[in-house]
Amino acid sequence: MSCNGEVVGKFEISWDELLDRGDEPFDISFPPVCGDHSSLTLKAAVLYDCDNQDSTLFDFIGECQVAQDTDVGHERFATYATSEKVSHLNDAVQHFQLVLDQCPVGHPDRAAILTNLAWARLKGYVRKDLENIDSIISHFREALALRPQGHPDHPLSIYHLIEALTWRYIREDTAVYIHESLQLYCKLLPLCPEGTYLRSIAAGANGVDYVIHASDAGLRQTVLELCPLGNEHRLRALHELAWALRSRFEQCGSIDDLAECIQCGREAVSLCPEGHSARDIYLNHLTLSLKYRFHHQGNSDDLNEAISLYEKSLPLRPVGHKYRDLSLNNLANALLARFSQRDDVEDIMRAIGLQREALTLCPPGYRDRDYMLNNLAGALKTRYDKLDASEDLDEAIGLYGDSLQLRQHGHPRRYNSLFNLSSALCSRFTQTQENEDAEEAIRLCQESLEVLPSLHPDRYFSYWHLQEAYMSRYRVQCKSADLSFAVENFRLASRHPTQGFPRRIIMAINWTLAAESHSHASALEAYKTFFELLDRHLATRSSIVTRREATSAFRHARTLPVDAASCAMRLDHLRDAIELVEQGRGQQWSLASRLRSPLEDLEATNANLAHKFSELSKSLSEAQSSAVSTDRAAAEWAETQYRKLQEQWGAAVDEIRNLKGFSRFLLPPSYEDLQAAARHGPVIILVASEYSCSAIIVPTSGEPHHVRFPRINLTHLETLKKDFAREIRLASFMRPEETRKELQVLLRTVWDEIMLPIVISTSRSRIWLCPTAAFTSIPLHAAHPFRMKADGRERELCLEDVYICSYTPTLSALIRSRQMMKSRVTPSFAAIGQSSPGAGQGEALLAIDSELELVCKLVRTTANTTTLSGDDATRAGALDTLQENTWVHFACHGKQDREQPYNSRFAMRDEPLTLLDIMEKDIPHAEFAFLSACHTAVGDEETPDEVIHLAAGLQFSGFKSVIGTLWVVDDAVAKHVVEAFYENMFQDGVMDCTKAAWALNRATCSVKTKVPLEQRMVFIHIGM
Repeated sequence: MSCNGEVVGKFEISWDELLDRGDEPFDISFPPVCGDHSSLTLKAAVLYDCDNQDSTLFDFIGECQVAQDTDVGHERFATYATSEKVSHLNDAVQHFQLVLDQCPVGHPDRAAILTNLAWARLKGYVRKDLENIDSIISHFREALALRPQGHPDHPLSIYHLIEALTWRYIREDTAVYIHESLQLYCKLLPLCPEGTYLRSIAAGANGVDYVIHASDAGLRQTVLELCPLGNEHRLRALHELAWALRSRFEQCGSIDDLAECIQCGREAVSLCPEGHSARDIYLNHLTLSLKYRFHHQGNSDDLNEAISLYEKSLPLRPVGHKYRDLSLNNLANALLARFSQRDDVEDIMRAIGLQREALTLCPPGYRDRDYMLNNLAGALKTRYDKLDASEDLDEAIGLYGDSLQLRQHGHPRRYNSLFNLSSALCSRFTQTQENEDAEEAIRLCQESLEVLPSLHPDRYFSYWHLQEAYMSRYRVQCKSADLSFAVENFRLASRHPTQGFPRRIIMAINWTLAAESHSHASALEAYKTFFELLDRHLATRSSIVTRREATSAFRHARTLPVDAASCAMRLDHLRDAIELVEQGRGQQWSLASRLRSPLEDLEATNANLAHKFSELSKSLSEAQSSAVSTDRAAAEWAETQYRKLQEQWGAAVDEIRNLKGFSRFLLPPSYEDLQAAARHGPVIILVASEYSCSAIIVPTSGEPHHVRFPRINLTHLETLKKDFAREIRLASFMRPEETRKELQVLLRTVWDEIMLPIVISTSRSRIWLCPTAAFTSIPLHAAHPFRMKADGRERELCLEDVYICSYTPTLSALIRSRQMMKSRVTPSFAAIGQSSPGAGQGEALLAIDSELELVCKLVRTTANTTTLSGDDATRAGALDTLQENTWVHFACHGKQDREQPYNSRFAMRDEPLTLLDIMEKDIPHAEFAFLSACHTAVGDEETPDEVIHLAAGLQFSGFKSVIGTLWVVDDAVAKHVVEAFYENMFQDGVMDCTKAAWALNRATCSVKTKVPLEQRMVFIHIGM
């Protein structure tokens, strides 16, 4: 017998033939079984009866009985293996048990006898003919203990115990047994030489591969730890762990599972160099995970990498390859996702071609035909949605129906076909208005919800398509119940916790559009849901730049802050309007400033918690910088660490909010909080939305006031913005003494239509303007009637006659500046200028050195003054100077990057000083900055409602009061404004940054005869 009880051959010989062999042993060979060549060594001997040897004789007779019972047991067991009759198994077990009873502890063959009994009973357990797996495992454990390391049968005993543990796991699904099996396999495999039968079964599909595959994600992590670099099973362990993590992500939606899955996938691919037989498999699995993460987080880098890897893997599965259909389908789906993002028709056309080829490789009866039918239908439906080709819709409906037929009740992906067919029928209903299509679409979605668990991520799609069906029917039949049902499904989809933020945000945006379009009462709730989701989505991004990219990825998101404010104002909820516009426009700054929050009050209440929060904030801030890397794997690791830190930081915030008096710690500020911005004069928020254009005045105390602009809408503002840009450009070609008539006409319009209604509503005082959207590109501070009073004896007053006017990017920025002024240090002044910037940063500026000399002359008697210019005015030098001084004057080229605003920059000798460089510095004692450079207070083209420019960046880093510029500065005449400003600023010898707005107002008034209108208007004051 060999191979655990299989019959390998039969041997027959007569006694005479046996005795003729004499005392010499001889071998008998059998045909190979399972690749194992078995043999038997025999020796015959004649025993003679002798006096006084009874005990020896009886021992021999006993041994003969043991051998006889063992042989009978093996024979019965071999018969059971073929007959499958339980009676044969019972006979075998009975004889093996008799043998064991005759061989007490210490018997030299006890290990083999235990193994015979346990193996027979295990086979009965496997076939469900016997139970009591405990005694089976116990016998194998005892046998293994009797065959320690070095024993020739030690590996076989390990294998037997593994088999018993594995079968117990299969029957009972208890993780501890598969866990022990994994550990034993790690001991067994090094003991099994290549080419041996034991090696083949231990390392095969039913051996360690099965155990790895059967493990859950936690146990597969253990497998990976037991397979270090260089271990032959590490590749398989990586693959299985990645598979388990992705499966868990599909069920639970945890981004950490997906991140770890991608890390495993990258390592697996690295272990499969070009030419490796399984490289295509590991490439495809990595790419699928990247595409999942793109859909969950919206990072286009993941999608681009996925497409690139799919393109590389497709040639590895040429025509005739059994998995070519899957590769074609995967690449098509990735191209489809990119089409939805970029609207490149070439992507959708190629995707459909690939899907059609994939379907031809899956004839009726093929395993994945339902999948290919569904995906080709999805591509055709997408092309219909974008290009309105009705034949695409008809074909899509037919294909979805065929896919659904193949996915009968109980099919794990039936729900997917249900809501996809629902969407296509909904589109046809919009065309034909046949009520049957709408009713069937609703029924299909409802059925899909019935089969999906409550927290399954794909319930989002059922909610999405269900609202789509109700909305389509409402548009045709105008039944209010349908609109209510649609809104409820908007609500459920956008709040579904296990779906990724990008999809939920898109749903919230669509909710706002539908609610506004149909004047539904849920509009304000929809806007608030959007801001909450966007805030949580951006908080997962590990850098300032990636947060901005994540925001700009949502096409309609840039107008939502002003649209939300407009909605609230139309409902006369002015407090809500102020809170929403602040939350929306200040999202980037508020996320960054959370890590720099003043903690004096918290320290007085709970010093330990304040220290914990401060340290976590510092770690998060440092992690933001380390997360920026060109190495994708390194960046992903850094992002994972960032998320873990973010979770700890969030837990600390929750702990702080449980303290008395801190319930709103770091939450979006309420109206009461924001009103502090108006402590020294009203703040006027100018809202430019497609739904309405008006202003809200936030007073020093009391309720806000709504100022309507009855003759102004968004189209008028956009035209006004373009007209200003044109006239300012043309003015640069005019002589200084020429009257800027067209510019005056535009400023008169600003006065009459925008600023005059505000002036009428406020008393003369200091004011702060907080413009949004198109208002940010209009010089509101320069509003002027340019006409005489009715009596003709004197001119009408303009805005600068009535108010000392400042700007603020957000109300929170103004509040934060005032809070930081509580502690001051001895003032110091630095003048930073660069007349000869490095290559590619602009032409030489001839007036810079004289401007620096002038500024230092005016300041020298007031404070310690530092000048940084020429070769010393480098990026690093400028950063150091910023941190070391409380007052700074910049004179150099300035460049606002409208596409990548964090790359806006000051030109230095070696390389530019960017907005991102400035924002990463925390300079709490900084007070004032004068930016005598072009375009330092111009907003972001992609997110105009989020004020991201150099002046705002300096304010964020700590400067409380900043003079910036709206367009190109003419050095030759701007020096007059600079000189007049500092003369007014230091006329009493005191360095007080809160005088900056007044000093700028006086300066522009005093240089009217020297400086043309557009160069006086270019300077604005931001902050205190």
